Amino acid sequence: MGEKGLRDLDRSTRFLCTAAKMALHDANMVITPENTDRIGVCTGTTLSSLWGIAEFNRQIIKDGPLFTDVGLFPGTVINAASSKVSILFNIQGFNTTISNGYTSSIDALKYAIDFIQFDRADAVLVSGVESLAFVHFAGFSALEFLAGIKGEEVSCPFDKRRNGIILGEGAVVLTIESEEHALKRKARIYAAVSSTGSYFDAYRSGKYQPQAKGLCESMREAITKAKLNTNDIDYICSSANSVNKQDSLETLAIKEVFGKQASKKPINAIKSMIGETFSASGLFQIASVVGGFEQKIIPPTINYCLPDADCDLDYVTNAARKNDAQHVLVTNFGPGGNNATTIISKFN
Repeated sequence: MGEKGLRDLDRSTRFLCTAAKMALHDANMVITPENTDRIGVCTGTTLSSLWGIAEFNRQIIKDGPLFTDVGLFPGTVINAASSKVSILFNIQGFNTTISNGYTSSIDALKYAIDFIQFDRADAVLVSGVESLAFVHFAGFSALEFLAGIKGEEVSCPFDKRRNGIILGEGAVVLTIESEEHALKRKARIYAAVSSTGSYFDAYRSGKYQPQAKGLCESMREAITKAKLNTNDIDYICSSANSVNKQDSLETLAIKEVFGKQASKKPINAIKSMIGETFSASGLFQIASVVGGFEQKIIPPTINYCLPDADCDLDYVTNAARKNDAQHVLVTNFGPGGNNATTIISKFN
């Protein structure tokens, strides 16, 4: 796609198409008429279409439907970015968009794995994307969910100063395939997805379940399905995002699941460095785990200064830690009920 073609796309689509091109190149995967029907795209996104919807509606109200820029309409559809990836690279197997808020990209990963295990696809581009506009800042400000409204404007997960999120944006695309398919085409295998777990808290819309039951259950499911036990988990890549309740609930859930081992499990929160990217956050976390495998480190939780009695575990603060991890538990959740966990393992 040329420079003009990219300019004509909305931000989320530009993010996603660029990341998809990089993923295909890195995977050395060439889409051909012979294999296109066995390759799919599954994307997690929630907020990206909000600007398109707001702008399209604004023009309808201001100028009337007959004089509204029709070019804005495709951007109001939440699956626009994912569809463009398939169109751009001629991927014809399937194309699915999952919009479950915070857990969308891990839910997309689970969906893709199911397709591969049911022999409905050989490989899937699993992606997560969010792009930001003024409407997002306005909305989260009105909800008093942003850092800086009631304290310092900083993302500091597990720190006593935490008071809200710093918004982030971007796209991640991972090429997922069966081990047999990857070995057959002599692909470079970065890591293995050992399992996924999910649970929905049927509690209240936009509220956290007070005991983090769903997060606990999704963690237990992932560990059980991977045929591991809590001793096998080398560290936890957490969903902590500097929201007071979220970070303390995640600490509570880790203590509930890991028991006496909890204090010995390193925990990190990459949202301290990249912000809260919502639907894309799970795949950003997985990407950090894979990078950690390569460098034999645990990425840090930065901006940590003041300990909090409600968050009293080992949070790998302010500097990366040497660690040759084999199995990493990745958690993802938020207010509203969705909880997702995956275990990413070093490929041996």
